[in-house]
Order: sequence, then C-alpha cells, then structure tokens
Amino acid sequence: MICKTCGTEIADKALICYRCGNSTFEPARRARPATRRSLIPTLIALVILVAGAVLMPRVATGTVPRAASVALIVLAVIVLVWRIVERRRGRGRR
Repeated sequence: MICKTCGTEIADKALICYRCGNSTFEPARRARPATRRSLIPTLIALVILVAGAVLMPRVATGTVPRAASVALIVLAVIVLVWRIVERRRGRGRR
C-alpha cells in the first residue's frame, strides 16, 4: 500500500505511516464540529457573582434590599433554565 500523504510504501495492514505518522484509513465516526456557546448566561452569572460580593456585607447585618435579593434569584433561575434548554437541544454537550 502507498501512503496517501507522503507516498511511502507501507504494509497493507498498517494503521499509520511509519514515515509521516498519518492514518491510513478513514475513521468510522467523524468528530462533531464545535458549537459556539452563547456568552449571555456567562455574563448573567458574572453579574450575579459581583452583585452577591457587593451585597455580602449587608447580608451579615440583614439590610439587603428585597428587590436586590429577588433580582439575584431571578437572574440565577434564568441562567439555570437557559443551560437546561441548551443541553436539551444538544448544543451544550461535548
């Protein structure tokens, strides 16, 4: 057999070319192309972390505004739902 890449004569049952190292056969499965993930859930998670860090001293004293607590919870739920939907569509899988 002749290597398709470098033209070296190799054994008929060879899996790779000894000279160039390239495979001598086509793989049974092709790798799926990488999908681009959305940055929106990541940015929302970052906002949640920053807001939580800023409000942490107020949590200790119990003076956190109710609207801030509700907003952080809503944002966290949005990110969670977004990730679940992406995984169900198959975009979040490896």
